[in-house]
Amino acid sequence: MDLQQQFVDSFTVSGLRVRTTNAAEHNPETAQIGPMWGQFFAKGLAEVIPGKLTESSVYGVYSAYESDASGAFDVTAGVAVAEPSADFETIRIESGNYLVFEGRGPLPGAVIETWGRIWQHFEVHPQIERRFATDFEAYTGLESVAIYIGLR
Repeated sequence: MDLQQQFVDSFTVSGLRVRTTNAAEHNPETAQIGPMWGQFFAKGLAEVIPGKLTESSVYGVYSAYESDASGAFDVTAGVAVAEPSADFETIRIESGNYLVFEGRGPLPGAVIETWGRIWQHFEVHPQIERRFATDFEAYTGLESVAIYIGLR
């Protein structure tokens, strides 16, 4: 697995937000992330969110962690913006060092598989501490994603 660490400057993402847990996401009746993404794409929000930066990827941002991977957290589907819009939820990505995991293949399968590798990586390397502040997925193509995990 080819991992790289990268420093990311803070930036702002606006879009839709849900609060959930990993346990809730494993049950189709309580899962919220998939339906949120469905709404995001059905409404073409990547194209209409005000203040979108021209070169913005689509982002999935994980934030407001209750504790760790087992607690509740927020997920925001959105785009990078110059100024927040009152019509959409907004989250500021924290600046700092991130470990970047690449995923390729049909979505959302490639994203789910990459998150599996992330959890395994941190189980095998407990000395590498996650920050649990802001983590994010950057959709870099039709079948590619880069997932950034904040480090302490």
